Order: sequence, then structure tokens, then C-alpha cells
Amino acid sequence: MSVWLAASPVLVPLATALATALAYRHARLQRLLSLAGIVAFFGTALTLVATVQGGETLAVAFGSWPAPFGIEFRIDRLGASLVLITALMGLACLVFHESDADPGNRHPLLLPLVHGVLAGVAGAFATADLFNLYVWFEVMLIAALGVFAIGGRRDQLDASFKYLTLNLLGTLLLLIGVGAIYAATGHLNYGALAEAAAGLPPALTTLLLTVLGLAFLVKAGAFPLFAWLPASYHTLPGPILALFAGLLTKVGAYAVLRVVGDVFAPPPAVLLEALGWIAAATMLVGVLGAAYHWDIRRILAFHIISQIGYILLATALAGEAGNAATLFYTLHHIVVKANLFLIGAIVWRLTGSYDLRRIGGLWQARPWLGVLFAIPALSLVGIPPLSGFWAKYLVLFEAIGQGRIVWTVVALLVSVLTLYSMMKIWLEAFWRPHPDAGWTLPRDARLAPAVAATVGLAAITLWIGTQPEALIAYARAAAATMGGAAP
Repeated sequence: MSVWLAASPVLVPLATALATALAYRHARLQRLLSLAGIVAFFGTALTLVATVQGGETLAVAFGSWPAPFGIEFRIDRLGASLVLITALMGLACLVFHESDADPGNRHPLLLPLVHGVLAGVAGAFATADLFNLYVWFEVMLIAALGVFAIGGRRDQLDASFKYLTLNLLGTLLLLIGVGAIYAATGHLNYGALAEAAAGLPPALTTLLLTVLGLAFLVKAGAFPLFAWLPASYHTLPGPILALFAGLLTKVGAYAVLRVVGDVFAPPPAVLLEALGWIAAATMLVGVLGAAYHWDIRRILAFHIISQIGYILLATALAGEAGNAATLFYTLHHIVVKANLFLIGAIVWRLTGSYDLRRIGGLWQARPWLGVLFAIPALSLVGIPPLSGFWAKYLVLFEAIGQGRIVWTVVALLVSVLTLYSMMKIWLEAFWRPHPDAGWTLPRDARLAPAVAATVGLAAITLWIGTQPEALIAYARAAAATMGGAAP
């Protein structure tokens, strides 16, 4: 039973992808299979978290080959929590997709590809093998590329090319890094690598981790390797955009944490120093890009980059406190960022545009939507008592404790500029009148699934913010077991 449970993060989404692909001629049946599959995925993810809650690690080596020679899945608290948030985001976004808030082209291959993306993401969180991590990155990349391309519009095809071209750089670096590490150690299993790394010369370890880290930073959308993200994300349908925004870059950030905070821990100090400065630059460049734009999707896309900077900063601070802050911030940000994109899709449905210069009047017409937007928006800024406050508190407390004053100042400045961007969206979309004097709300909008999904995510944000102790304790317990993968 434990074998099936350990493999469930990829078996369930892949089975759902196959089932929905076979039902491509029957749209209603396909949607029902998709929803049933994501509910099953969420249920197995909850079971995973419950299984490892007490500190146990769920492990299985496939093909009857013992570790470290076989492909191994090893799910600890860190991996289980990220598999769960993956399933939750899939559930929220697929429920939202049942509404008419920017659903995009309902191509018969869309749902199979989305479940393929979920399988790639969850597989990356579950694997305990470096080459297998590369494989799941590629599953995620191929499925995501298909989602970009099936719309068929010129801008979507252009986005597909940019997404593929820039991500291939990361793929090439990752493959080079994996090959070089195998050549140096003879292993790719996390546990075996943790033992073998102790015998490597420091200069070689630095070189190997630099190549591997650059590959992961491309996937994470960090400075200066983030151009693929704002060049492509805005072409996606609203709920699919929310799913991608919540999950894809976090896989790259997770890989950085797993490698430098666990498998090769402690890494060379120079790498952590470089990662901290890259994080500061990522925060600043991302928030400045957001301040420049007027399209809601582009503003929020640049904020993905900015918030990745906070996650990388926490990883650079290292140790149990830094690793715990990384996990807490990642979980908080996935929920908040996905919800902001989903609410943006509702704004599009009610006003007819994502461009802030062409919309307005929503506070008077739908004040509840303004309140709903304010919850994740203020959480992204870090306003207490929302989840973002505790996430930034954990990061900044550790940064100040380590005397990282410049990094702390940059993080605080970015919070202020994030507030500017969120206020711009709120004032333009909700407070000011609609520029078209004849504008009225659409009477045929089917928003019940969209509202259910966004309210649910907002409730999670409020719960984390008002009751943070449980998640903080979980993050600290997860971090306490890191610092060297089990053999």
C-alpha cells in the first residue's frame, strides 16, 4: 500500500490525463473525469501529509532495484506539503475553469495537458533522484508548452516559442549539471549524493552546484533569467494562468532549496552569498516591472518574479530557520498568487478587459469583489494579520539576525512598491468610475464556480494569517530533518 501511496503524486494525475485524453470527443464526460481525478489527487495528497506528519518518510524504489541504484521516490514533510498545495491549486483552478471567467479555448487536449503539468510538478516534489528530477522538469515543460500552443493565436504561438527557447537554456544547463555530478560522484540518488559530496574538493563542489543552481534559477524565473515568464504567461486563459503562476516557478525554487538546503548541505558559503544578492536583484527588478505595467496579468506576472526573490532570499539565509521560512513563504505565495490571477479573470469577465485604463466601477457594482481582491493583495504586501505578514516576518527576522541589512532594506522597499502596484489595481479597477459611461455588468455571467474557488483560497489565506502557529511548526519540523538526505 505504501508503494502506491508514494507513487500517487504522479500516478493519479497521469491516469487522469489518460482518461481525459480518451474522452476527448465528449466534453462533459471529460470535465467530469478531470474533476474526479483532481479530487482523487487531493485526497491522496492529504493522506501523504497525514502519513509523514509524525516525522516518517515514505520511500519506494522502483523496478526492484534498491536505492541508490533504482529510481526512488522519497516523500518527507517538505515534499508532502508541496504535493498537497499542488493538488489544492489544481482543484481550485479546475473548479474555476467551470465558470465563464476567461476560460479560453476549451480545446479537447487542454485538460489532459493540465493534468500532465500537475504530474510533472508533483513528480519533481516527490522524487529522490537528480536525473528523475530532470525528467519531471521535462514532463512539466512539454505539457506546459502544449497548453501555450493549443490556443492557436499568434500571440500564444509567439509565447510558446519564447517559453520553449528560454527554458531550453535551463534544460541544457540542468542536463550538463546532472551529468557532471554523476561523473564526479557516481551517484544521482539524493541520499548517496549527500554522502559522496563530503569527499569532493570544495572547488569542484562549487562548480557543480553553480551549474545546477543556474539551471534551477532559470526555471524559477530569477534575475536575470526571467524573461520567459512575462513574455508568455499573459497569453494563457485565466484559470490556467493562475495554476501556472502558482506552481511552475516554485518547482525551480524548491529544487534550489532541496539541493543547497538538504542534499549538498551545507553548501559553499560563496554560493549562498551569491544567491542572496541574486534574490535581492530579483525582488527589485520584479517589483519595478510590475509598477510599470497597466495590464493586470503583466503586473501580477512581474510580481511572481519579485516574490520568488523572497523565497530565494530565505534559502540563502540557510539553516533550519531559513529553510522553514522558505517552505512557509512558498506555501503562502502559491495560494495568494493563484488567487490574485483568478480574481483578475473575474474582473475581466465583468468589465471586458485586463487593461486598468479601460475598466473601473467595480466597487459600486460588486463591492464584495473588492473585499475579495484586498485579501490576497494585502497578503502579498505583507500586511498583518494575513499570511504574507508571517511569511515576510520569518524571512526578515532571520535576515536581521544574520546582519543582512542591505537585503532587509531591499525586501522592505519591495513591500512598499508592491503596495503601490496593488493600490493601482484596486483604485483603477474598483474605485474610479468605468471610462465607458454606458458600461453595465453582463447579465449572463456564470461565476458561481469562480466565486467558490476564490473565496476558498481567500479563506485559506485568512486562516494561515490568523492561526499561523500550525503551519510555522510544520515548516520548522520539515526544516529540522533537512541538511543531508537520508541514505
